[in-house]
Amino acid sequence: MIFKHFNIDKYVFIPTILIFSVVSAILIMGGSSLQGFLTVALAWITKQMGWAYMMIYIVNFIFFMWLLFSKYGAIRLGDPHSTPQYSNLQWGSMVFATAIDASILMLSIVDPIRYVSSPPFGIKPFSQNAYNYAHMLGQFDWGPMAWMMYAPAAIAIGYILFVKKGHVQRLSKSITFIQGDEKWNYALRQLVDFLVVFGIMGGVGSSVGMEIPIISNVLSSLTGLPDNMTLKIGLFGILFVIFAWTVWHGLNGGIDKLSDIHIWTAIIFLAFVLLVGPTIYILSSETNSLGLLTSNFVSLSTNTVPNGTPDIANSEVIFYWGWWLAYLPVMGLFIARISKGRTIRQILLGMLGYGSAGCLSFYAILGGYSLWLQKTGAINLVHILNTKGQEAVITAVLSSLPFRSIVFIVYCISSFIFLATTISSSAYIVSSFTSLKLKDNQEPSQFNRMTWVIIFVLFSFGIVVVGGFNTVETFCAISGFPLMFVCIMILVSIYHMVKNDEGIVLKAKGMDDMRIEKKKEKMQRIRAKRMAARLNRNIDDD
Repeated sequence: MIFKHFNIDKYVFIPTILIFSVVSAILIMGGSSLQGFLTVALAWITKQMGWAYMMIYIVNFIFFMWLLFSKYGAIRLGDPHSTPQYSNLQWGSMVFATAIDASILMLSIVDPIRYVSSPPFGIKPFSQNAYNYAHMLGQFDWGPMAWMMYAPAAIAIGYILFVKKGHVQRLSKSITFIQGDEKWNYALRQLVDFLVVFGIMGGVGSSVGMEIPIISNVLSSLTGLPDNMTLKIGLFGILFVIFAWTVWHGLNGGIDKLSDIHIWTAIIFLAFVLLVGPTIYILSSETNSLGLLTSNFVSLSTNTVPNGTPDIANSEVIFYWGWWLAYLPVMGLFIARISKGRTIRQILLGMLGYGSAGCLSFYAILGGYSLWLQKTGAINLVHILNTKGQEAVITAVLSSLPFRSIVFIVYCISSFIFLATTISSSAYIVSSFTSLKLKDNQEPSQFNRMTWVIIFVLFSFGIVVVGGFNTVETFCAISGFPLMFVCIMILVSIYHMVKNDEGIVLKAKGMDDMRIEKKKEKMQRIRAKRMAARLNRNIDDD
């Protein structure tokens, strides 16, 4: 009775809540003793299932490249003559700002240091080639292959919303061949929704679990407070207040206010590092990396290391592919809702352009700066990473910049805002997936929304208690795995929808029925004039 009162679908809500409550309890009680087990689990996933993560991204990327350049790319999500609600710049900024969280501020500094000491393809560590690849590899992980993983949900949901004029509250609604009242269809829809919530929870929990220790370390260096569990608990308390406030107020007055400001803090920070850092080295490195990324795109996309031990770069790809899969439902729904009036081609090109370019800028500037510190001997970041962890690396890099205290403050504020925006949006989306049917403009109940905030915080805290970057990587890989099957189902649905709606393709090109008839009449008049001209010439000749 209580579930109906709060408009909650208990068949999705209860199993997910129970699973993550139990897992959170195990993590908190097990603590650091679980690190060994999770490290072994990650190694097994990378070695045994790496091919599956690679294949789903290859299939997905090829499918959307076909859709992009096919006649179906002209399909407009909306009426044939509708125009986009937002300008290209506004749309691109919203997509980029919502898709990334504080992770990119952190990993763009640390990833290149990991790669330079353990490069792929048998390259000698710390060699000139190792530095070149170290600067490029993170850009592959956050580049076109990754961004296209948001496309299945975005295109499928947008098509149903604005072309078919349907209602989409859950991702299962976008899978056309499991609709209907049959029991097996209903059961399959419930399973899909459960897997979606499971994936989102794992991805978001991993984000918070990785970022809180880093923010704690930076704050400790700034304030002199001990970097211990007490400080981390305090940060969780602050995050909980931010999450609760934004999710309680919903989309209007809460989440939208954070989204408006957090992109500017990142832009200011990047511009500052580029100007005060080794500008020419960073720009030269990025030019070189773009060439490397282009020439090595296929080999990086298929690097499963069948005849050897997977290297760090390979393990990182599996981690990222699981992470991007976990965020597929959240970002797909968001991109779809702001894309009315755009063609499929415009959406895909926008994601490849704004999304990839935005992420590449972080790795180009922050990654280039950290590699420069390592290469010139200013700071031995590899030694710090191996002995003290990635939190200490980030603190060391920030400490090397001018105006140290201001940099620390801006970095912490930017990380908090990034994190709060993504997590609050995710909690809101999860509460929508676990609600019964919502009417137009109806939001999930506040009880539902707040429950997910609490679960997010508890699960993330459990990851922090265990500690270690391998813990985060393992949970990302596990949470993204079941969404592979959901992704394939969505691709099949998109294919059938566009193939079965040939009339929409014509209308998408701006040729509605009336214009088609007018075009036919015009062609007939032209033919008639040509025939008349020929007859006149024949008469004159006679």
